[in-house]
Amino acid sequence: MNTPAPDALASIRNLSKRYVQRRAFSRTRFAVDALRGVNLEIRHGSTMALVGESGAGKSTLVRCLALLEKPTDGEIWFDALNLLSLDRGQLFSIRGQIQLIFQDPVSALNPGMSVAEIIEEPLLIQMWGTKYERRRRAMELIDQVGLATVSAPKRPLDLSGGQRQRLAIARALALRPKLLILDEAFSNLDLATRESILLLLAALQAEHALTYVHVLHDLRLACEVSGEVAVIHQGQIVEHTSTERLFSHPEHPYTRLLLQASGPFDAMHDKSAVEMLS
Repeated sequence: MNTPAPDALASIRNLSKRYVQRRAFSRTRFAVDALRGVNLEIRHGSTMALVGESGAGKSTLVRCLALLEKPTDGEIWFDALNLLSLDRGQLFSIRGQIQLIFQDPVSALNPGMSVAEIIEEPLLIQMWGTKYERRRRAMELIDQVGLATVSAPKRPLDLSGGQRQRLAIARALALRPKLLILDEAFSNLDLATRESILLLLAALQAEHALTYVHVLHDLRLACEVSGEVAVIHQGQIVEHTSTERLFSHPEHPYTRLLLQASGPFDAMHDKSAVEMLS
């Protein structure tokens, strides 16, 4: 295998994931190939959208990248390390560098914990600092993501949808990661809240040199939030290019079908978010 490009934070090489399932009311087993020889590079400081229909392999790919699933074959390089060759102790230390933010923060946040405790939890798991240092870090993040300091003792259900997403971002940032994966993180937000979260992400990216991967099914939204797009279809990356080129010169037939399904849309008419996050 070739080594990753010098500007690559993550490099996925010939990645495959096969699930063996059993048919209902039968002992017969069959294989499902969720990923088939995926190759993808994610540059330091970039913002990429991973786009495809339901069942295309988006979630499986990012779960493998976030070390929540073990691939059947292939390599995952992150920050010049081959993750699949590391032992459990090495993986434990690297997990904090790759963080997932889910579509529904309510299901991802412990309703019995306060805002401050939720942010402190990954620090506690990683045995980071003293109790006082963890609380100080939590308060810093509450301020950074735009949650009022008085929110620290509140529970997730006391917050609005936008505030919960800000809390999810704060928790993801607790261990100072290099890569944030946002899985449909805007789908439950209204337009105004989505724009405010995009502005927050742009500010955090500039301050902390973060790299983002947005998992989406909507090419319109991909244009708004990212500078480049990787299109996945039937477990394979079929196109990976800049957002502008994808809209002006789509190469793969599946990409053209996705564009047609999105309706008339000129990516050049709304570049504000792309410029913020590219």
